[in-house]
Order: sequence, then C-alpha cells, then structure tokens
Amino acid sequence: MTQTRRCFLGRTSLGLGSLALAELTGVLAGPAPGAVAAAQPAFPSHWPRAKRVIFLYMSGGPSQFETFDYKPRLAELDGQPMPESYTKGQPIAQLQGQTLKCLAPQTKFRRYGESGQEISDFLPWTAKLADEIAIIRSMTTDQINHDPAHTVMNTGTSISGRPSIGSWVLYGLGSESRDLPGFIVLTSQGGRNPQPISSRQWHSGFLPGRFQGMEFYSSGDAVHYVRPPQGVSLDRQRRLVDTIAELNAVRNEVDRNPEVDTRIAAYETAFRMQTSVPALMDVSDEPQHVLDMYGTRGADGSFAANCLLARRLAERGVRFIQLYHRGWDHHGDLVPYMTTCCGLTDKPTWALITDLKQRGMLDETLIIWGGEFGRTPMFQGKGQLPGRDHHMRAFSMWLAGGGVRGGVTIGATDELGYNAVEDVCHVRDLHATLLHLLGVDHRKLSFKFQGLDFRLTGVLPARVIQPALS
Repeated sequence: MTQTRRCFLGRTSLGLGSLALAELTGVLAGPAPGAVAAAQPAFPSHWPRAKRVIFLYMSGGPSQFETFDYKPRLAELDGQPMPESYTKGQPIAQLQGQTLKCLAPQTKFRRYGESGQEISDFLPWTAKLADEIAIIRSMTTDQINHDPAHTVMNTGTSISGRPSIGSWVLYGLGSESRDLPGFIVLTSQGGRNPQPISSRQWHSGFLPGRFQGMEFYSSGDAVHYVRPPQGVSLDRQRRLVDTIAELNAVRNEVDRNPEVDTRIAAYETAFRMQTSVPALMDVSDEPQHVLDMYGTRGADGSFAANCLLARRLAERGVRFIQLYHRGWDHHGDLVPYMTTCCGLTDKPTWALITDLKQRGMLDETLIIWGGEFGRTPMFQGKGQLPGRDHHMRAFSMWLAGGGVRGGVTIGATDELGYNAVEDVCHVRDLHATLLHLLGVDHRKLSFKFQGLDFRLTGVLPARVIQPALS
C-alpha cells in the first residue's frame, strides 16, 4: 500500500521537535550536506573585499545631532522658532500645525583619532574607533514613519513583500555555513518605546524560501524545539530525517517544486542545528577578558550578548547577521533615553569591532551602523523634556571593516541639519555599496518575478559610495 507523507507524519511519534524546528527553519535552509549554497554562479562578479555583513540596526532612528553631525548654528538658535523656509510644504510626521522650535545639540562633540572625526560625548567607545569608521552624514530615505522606513532600509522599497537585503545577499553568494542558516537576526531592546519589528523585514519575498532570514532568540533556546525530544537519540533523529527526505524526493519526482527542495534541505539543516546551536549559545569557552570587553556573561538578551553572538556566528560562516536594538524613538526625554540607548550599545559595538580586528576578521567583515531614518533639528515645544521627531531628509550612518576606508566623513547637511546638501547618499546607494564590497554588481543581481527583472536597488539611480572605499 502506498503511504502518503501526511499519513507517515501522522503515525510517527518520533522527532516532533525536529519537525517543528524544520517548519520554523524550513524556508531558511543552508547548504546541502558537504556543499556550499552557491546560488548564483555569476557572483562574485569582481574581487570581494568582504565575506560577510554585520548590520547593527538602531531601530527607531538615532538622532544625528547627538551622535555624528554637530551643528553650532542650531545651538545659536536654541529655543527660537524653526525658520519656516525649511519646513513649509515638507512632510513632517506628527508636527503639522505645531509650534516648532530649534533644539540645540544636547551634548558636546569632540574630535578623535588621527582623522579628527567629530563624535558626540554620548558615544565615548565609538569615539575610540574614529580611525576605523567611515561616517556618512548625508543619508536620505523615502519614508518618514517607522514601518515603511524600515521596509525601505531592509528591502530598498516601501512596498511590502519584497526580499530583504540579507536574502538578496544569500541569493547571490550563498552561505559558507553548513550547520546554521546563512542569514540570522538577533534583537534586543532598551530605551523609549521599543516598537516591535515585523518578521517581514528579513523575509525572502519572491525569492526562493531558502534565502529567508531566521530570528534567533538571545536568551534561552536560540530556536524553539532545537533540542531533541526526551528519549530520542540523534541516531533515531537521523533516520527520521533521512526517511522524510526520501518521501519528499519521491514526491518531487512527480511534481517538481523548488520549495520541496527547500524543505528537504530544511530538515537537514534543522537536524544539524540541534548540535550546532547549543554550541553557539554556550559561551563558556570564551575567556573572561572577552566577556568583560563586551560587558556580558552571554545569552542574556542584551545587545552586548548579541554582539558576542554575532562574532561567533561570523566565525561559523554565517553570511548576513543583523542585530536590531529597539528603543531609539526619542520624541521626548531625549537626553535620558540617549544615555540609556548609548549605554547599552556603545561599548559592545566597540568590543565587536575590536574583537574582530584582534582575530584578523575585520578586514573581511563589513559592519554597518544606523537606523531607518534620522531626527528633526526642531521639537514641538509642548513643555515636556525636549526630543526630536522623525526625519528622512538627512541622517547619519557609518561603515567599517572589509573594504571600508576608515577615518573619513562623507557628505554634509545644511547649517541646521535639515537637508543633506553634499554628496547625498540614498538608501539605494548604501545597498549598492554593500553589494559592491561583497563582490556583487548591484546592476546584475536580479530575479525574474511576474515577468519583470527585480533588483535590490530597483530601477532608480543607485551608485557605489566611492569615498567610503579603501
């Protein structure tokens, strides 16, 4: 009698944990056993300067005026009405009809390193990296509210359902890791209004499902059901996974479907993760001085722990690692919340870059720091402790690591920091630069969907940010 897959799974009592894990990781599978998941033989299209990306995503939009873009003129106008010539007819989220007052930088700036880069007192540890980072002061985006701005930063468009950056990178280059997904996301929080991040920000969109990102939990089990069920040995798990793969293969001979191939690989990856993930999360092999450098004991849900895990993931060949820290939406109480957010993220960021450099990995790892947009030079002036609102016309980000020219400041804003006016860099340009450093020409990385050739950088002009390159 022919036994269907549904019948087999319904009758079996073993390995339910691994099946659930495979469902979670299903469309996230890494390479098949013994192989590297090289998705596009055409890439890299030129010599890559970096092998992997770690995106330190400051969710909520950190203020450029309290981090990397000092404006003395704004200090002179503190408390005075914001000139209408800047704001008239402009999209200003939540500020329509309000009395807008200029808000001076809420901390001091100093020059650091041989490069003399200006960095605020909120970031004393990042200041130690002045000669390692390329600060871009002239970033712009298309959206002024959080979710669509996240979507632009992560997918290149505000249209939901498009592939994320990490998915495009995996599609073009594949993963070097046999035991872990090639695109992993970690989240932490602390600060004002830690808004949730939708999982579609790391989705594969219309790309094959195996290129989707996977969220790891930074405390407890990194992945639900990662541990084998009680009383089930790895040998029995192995036999179950092999049997399911055989059934899937039989079905695939009848009805060829690339998602069945994805599912076969997913079960295999899920099985391998049952040993690799616990080893990843167990930081008992880390020297005490390394834990002290990051400021964590490991796997405690903090940004510091996630930075340490990012380094461990990079060592294991994960291609794209994204760390979200939620809490940067500082509409009010700017100073105390900047103190909180910077206190949670500043030293771990320094530790990650320092650790990678000491291990000889920084030259092959691209680090990106920034959020979905910036903040306004004015505030509403309603009597609360001042804060800054959403702003898409100008904000700051920085790059470091593989192929990046450290110690440079790129672009400039006007005297009040409202508009980017020199060497303006759109999010599309950031994406083009990221791909370029990985050895991928953004104009050639495409996928045909509904009769169109789609790209991460879309059809509007996009350029590599040459001043950021070493």
